[in-house]
Amino acid sequence: MEYYEFRAMNSAIVLAAEGDPKQVALGFRNAREFIEESEQRFTRFSDQSELSQLNRAAGQWFHPSPAMFELLKLAQQYVNLTDGLFDPSILPYLQRAGYDRSMDEIRLNGANQDFTVSVQEKLNFKTLLLDEETGLVWLPPGMQIDLGGIAKGWIAERAARLLAEKTSSCAVNAGGDLFMIGLPEGQSAWEIALEHPRDPDQTLAILRVGPEAVATSSIMKRAWRQGDRQQHHLIDPRSGEPAITDWLSVTVIAPQAATAEVFAKVLLIAGTEQAMDILASQDEIAFIAVDRQGRLWGSQNSKEYINV
Repeated sequence: MEYYEFRAMNSAIVLAAEGDPKQVALGFRNAREFIEESEQRFTRFSDQSELSQLNRAAGQWFHPSPAMFELLKLAQQYVNLTDGLFDPSILPYLQRAGYDRSMDEIRLNGANQDFTVSVQEKLNFKTLLLDEETGLVWLPPGMQIDLGGIAKGWIAERAARLLAEKTSSCAVNAGGDLFMIGLPEGQSAWEIALEHPRDPDQTLAILRVGPEAVATSSIMKRAWRQGDRQQHHLIDPRSGEPAITDWLSVTVIAPQAATAEVFAKVLLIAGTEQAMDILASQDEIAFIAVDRQGRLWGSQNSKEYINV
């Protein structure tokens, strides 16, 4: 297995692949170019990105790229599927909590300490309009969206599919969003370490998964101080505040990377009281959660993946 690492989307990106070395190298280059191009499209931290242009066009019809249209359509599907616990229109609440610049910059210079950032009445992402015939999109006036998480999963899967064109088996890990194609030579599964949210050097379990997606969401990694408050990036759309949850992290195994990413966040927000209800109709999804004492929780079907 050959590896290639770089940084994008404020995350460590790791590409892994097997095959002819020249083809693997070409696959790595293609995957990296796609990831970097996609970051420039979907980031909210650049005024020139397509997402920023879309947000500025709120209240008007906007002609997005096919990739943006596809992701917005996918996001609406997940909003409906999760009854609004996944909601990209929480950007104003993220900014109010201090997450108004990239996490790399926050780690370097600290978070915004302005507690007076005003937030208008919550807008329903379902009111975003997508015209399939013309390819146009309309954001209601005042709506501002962040596609960071779902975009990262979407990008990881498509980068892996690009890489697979040049390799016999491969995986893309985009800051905890993984998508795997094929299997390592001589192996019956991919082995993935489930790390302790408080100590990345401590492995709680080894997950053995097939060619599918794995995503982890945590309230520990993208966290900062805002005055006397400990804040994190996981906004509960019901309150507009960083989620109060009895879990520190949730890892989801699913057929698609965007699905794994979305449900990792949704289940982390939901916590022990609601998680099982949310997954009642999601037979293809397994999850493993880590609570504040380092204990593992999970769906019944998660047991087949865990090798403690």
